[in-house]
Amino acid sequence: MISLISLKPYLIVLWMSILPVTELRAAIPFVLSYYGGEPVLIFIFAVIGNIIPAFFILWGLDLVNDSLQKHENFIKKTYNWVLARARNKTESKVLQYGYLALLLFVAIPLPGTGAWTGSLAAWLFGLPKKKSFLIICLGVILSGIIVTLLTTGAINIVK
Repeated sequence: MISLISLKPYLIVLWMSILPVTELRAAIPFVLSYYGGEPVLIFIFAVIGNIIPAFFILWGLDLVNDSLQKHENFIKKTYNWVLARARNKTESKVLQYGYLALLLFVAIPLPGTGAWTGSLAAWLFGLPKKKSFLIICLGVILSGIIVTLLTTGAINIVK
């Protein structure tokens, strides 16, 4: 029987992977370093957590956008600033390389890249949602593999 305590690392990595500031790039190293757990399961929970926001961004941002554009306030200005920033960071690459750029942008585990920004970029440029979601999922999986291998390698070197 699985206890709640034994699920703790997996729930933490899931939650951290959902958040835009950590995603799986920070969640996997943090959880494996401080809580341990089975690396394959940590990877699976991290990938699931990182994919969840992509779905909601791609299919839910139209509703949010329509609602926010109706008002003049601080929230609308901040929202438009975030959209402009995401567009500036990704526009040249997406226009030049298309889905390959989206895949690499999500897969390469660097700060400011990932499923959140990749989903936002796909939405901003009006890329088809289903294909974008599949590419983003593949990018998240690749990123998770890279981060998990680097983290487990570093932990083994330190031990």
